[in-house]
Amino acid sequence: MKITHVEQFAPKNRTRLIRIGTDAGIDGWAESTLEGKPKSVPAVIDEYAQYLIGKDPLRIEHHWQQIYRSAFFRGGAHNMSALAAVDAALWDIAGKHYGVPSYKLMGGAVRDRIRVYAHWGIRDLSDEGLEASRKRLDMLQKKGYTAYKAGPAGPWRAHEPPSRIDQFVEAAYKMREWVGPDVELCFDFHAKMTPALAIEVCNEIKGMRPMFVEEPVPQENTDALKLVSDHVPFPIATGERLLTRWEFREVIEKQCVALLQPDVAHCGGPSELKKIANYAEVYYQHIMPHCAIGPLALGACMLVDAVVPNFLIQEQVDAGLGNGLLKKDWEVIDGHIPLWETPGLGVEVDEAEATKEFTGESYGYHAELGGETYHENDGSVADW
Repeated sequence: MKITHVEQFAPKNRTRLIRIGTDAGIDGWAESTLEGKPKSVPAVIDEYAQYLIGKDPLRIEHHWQQIYRSAFFRGGAHNMSALAAVDAALWDIAGKHYGVPSYKLMGGAVRDRIRVYAHWGIRDLSDEGLEASRKRLDMLQKKGYTAYKAGPAGPWRAHEPPSRIDQFVEAAYKMREWVGPDVELCFDFHAKMTPALAIEVCNEIKGMRPMFVEEPVPQENTDALKLVSDHVPFPIATGERLLTRWEFREVIEKQCVALLQPDVAHCGGPSELKKIANYAEVYYQHIMPHCAIGPLALGACMLVDAVVPNFLIQEQVDAGLGNGLLKKDWEVIDGHIPLWETPGLGVEVDEAEATKEFTGESYGYHAELGGETYHENDGSVADW
């Protein structure tokens, strides 16, 4: 079996897909979306395709090593997102070739279903805001979710007045009041805070027992991250912007956080996600893969979630269940997605929808993530 072609599609404004075809008539699908950079990764994939065509698609690790190591400049979000897409598509082909779910080729499942969390929170304490939050919670509770993630909205400066902090704290405690003690609540700070502010805010919400706080500070400075962890009495998480096991090494070995969030669509694909998880297991750290894009990326995440013992919970956004790209959406039952029995990554792509070319207005610079961000008080640049 040989790879004959690598095709790319952009059926939606934020969504990029690849299809790797073979002379055996088996196709592998994956997502190649890089948030905020919709035009960059396709160019990298075009370069990788020159290497892939004519090769045996079942030599997955060999191709990963060649693509990663043959370039003088390694890593980076664009290269690793492109490699991640290729890797996931090859795992899809392998499962279909052998007629088994791809997780059976990765050591076999260690669980029967994948626990997922949804995005829900209270950001607006006005009557209208509370009503909208209640309506979404009622909808999500019908699927039996046992965990939700929210986050403080808008830009945050090096420090904020008590009123800003109190507003977030009040919303956090109200969320706990609404869902009760059996549901877990998490908060994503989006790396917007300094260590001092993050420690202050975390200690203000410790009484409502968060499951974790994600990215309290930027991940580049591991000592700052560990400073927060050492002063907070509940788990800290990070990792969606770290790529490959080499970038995770220091975070893991210094035990800067309790929970790791590699993104299968950016860290190097299922092959690399599993290696990161295996590495973290030695330090009793668990993984909660980040996944804020589509259903093919969710399938690639769950491939690894199914086979590693130190998996805790999987991020799942609304678009991740189907987004109009699948013939059958992923189904959440009692807050879990059951493992699939179909060959490959478990997704049956609706090719008519997936191969459509998006005809709407294209995103400009950074527009899909909200465009330019500034602090209102002085016009300085704010973290997204």
